[in-house]
Amino acid sequence: MARIGGRDDVDAYVGARIGLRRSALGLSQSALAQQLGISFQQVQKYETGQNRISASRLHRAATVLGTSVETFFPPVETARGAADDGWAMLRFITATVDGRTVAAGFPLIEDRELRKAVARIVQALSRDP
Repeated sequence: MARIGGRDDVDAYVGARIGLRRSALGLSQSALAQQLGISFQQVQKYETGQNRISASRLHRAATVLGTSVETFFPPVETARGAADDGWAMLRFITATVDGRTVAAGFPLIEDRELRKAVARIVQALSRDP
């Protein structure tokens, strides 16, 4: 695994996925922190990958967020490339509140054609003029 400033990419990925799930459920960092018995600053550090979350706390977070621990981890791939690109994209999109909002809300759009339309709009707006 690649390391970023002394932390593992997986730590950042897990933290970003916790943040996405929390946002999708409409929970604040403070609300999640209270249920985990920690400070909201600690939740911030987990979500940014600044701090590594322990196995027991990750299990508790999964329980509070109503999901399995596995949902926080990247898929295991034998070849490098696709997984690395996906991690970079996930880190990029979750770097801002707006990006996390889009990432959390997009899969909740039930109409497939509407999701495609949103994707086309984002793609069109993101192109260089």
